Amino acid sequence: MEKKLYSKDIILVLAASFFYMSSPMLVTPLITGFTESIGASAAVMGFVGGLMNLCSLFCRPLAGNLADRISKYKLTFIGVVLMTIASAGYILAPNEMTVVFSRIINGAGFACCSVCLSTWMSNMLPKEKIGSGMGFYGTMNALGMAVAPAIGVSVYQRFGYRTAFCIALLFSLAILLVIRFVGDKGEPVNDSLELKRERPRLELIDIKVLPIALIIMLFAIPYCATQSFLVTYVEVQGLDIAVSMFFPSYAVVLIVLRLSLRNLFDKLPFQVFLLISCISELLAIVLLAAMRSNAAMFLASAFLAGGYGIMSSVCQSAAMLLAGREKRGLANSTYYIGLDLGMTLGPMIGGALYGGLDIRLFYPALLVTMPLAGVVYLTAGKGLRKRG
Repeated sequence: MEKKLYSKDIILVLAASFFYMSSPMLVTPLITGFTESIGASAAVMGFVGGLMNLCSLFCRPLAGNLADRISKYKLTFIGVVLMTIASAGYILAPNEMTVVFSRIINGAGFACCSVCLSTWMSNMLPKEKIGSGMGFYGTMNALGMAVAPAIGVSVYQRFGYRTAFCIALLFSLAILLVIRFVGDKGEPVNDSLELKRERPRLELIDIKVLPIALIIMLFAIPYCATQSFLVTYVEVQGLDIAVSMFFPSYAVVLIVLRLSLRNLFDKLPFQVFLLISCISELLAIVLLAAMRSNAAMFLASAFLAGGYGIMSSVCQSAAMLLAGREKRGLANSTYYIGLDLGMTLGPMIGGALYGGLDIRLFYPALLVTMPLAGVVYLTAGKGLRKRG
């Protein structure tokens, strides 16, 4: 069993997952500034910043259906080609419209890769190792999210935007190289004749996984609101805090937690992780509300890793176990729809709170998300509790 968990194919897919996350994450902190530098207005800058996730949200149902019907290798290849075209578009963009089209292409490619690689990985794992295996998958994603923006900003500061985008292009090309050597091409599971008759041609979501999607959405909202407004929150309150260290600290703690808990992901029930992660994220929000020092900020980042960071892996593995092997692509797309909604709603809700409330109430207002996650779990029915 241990041999299977660390097989050559799984290691290659884990490497591909690092590169697929690194490519767009390198671009994300730079794209709005680059768009402004080629003549875009503030409105277009904001639109470009959120366009990739918005496009991914609409592409995921199609990607989820395709992931259950064609080989994972082929769909990943298509996604990577789109991401490569998008990176080339950023490098060569003469105006903001080229950037807009490149963001749309990037969103479609990102949707294909995110759904397909996670499904590909899960299908290589024995059922009793899905939790720990997907924990490793999430760790590689977290590494990409931590390393790539730092590389992008560093290269941009020394050589400019377009050179930084060349690194994103190299990350995409690295995926093509890595997946070429995966032996298991992720051919679709053969459905029984009865299942084929019952199954619709196109399913947008997996109903059984919908509560999981809602739970991860609620965990993502405070995280993404923090991602968008933490710097402004600290500046408005005049706090002397090294805010640039918040997310690197979060990433380090998350990697340590995922590696330390990897065996427990397959042993402890879902509701244990949900309860502990709810408490952890509540503590993070409270600490951010009361934050006056770097120590409080680092503690908040650690608790946020124990909340949103851990639940992102737990929810993804739970979604796949609920759906069954033949529908894991659809289950993954449903999970990612919830995640995309959280990533979209977090900044929007944060903007509404920032504009409509006293800044001191920004984080207390976000506390409601964790009780709502508990309500979703309690009302989800016996299926989800049985999985738990």
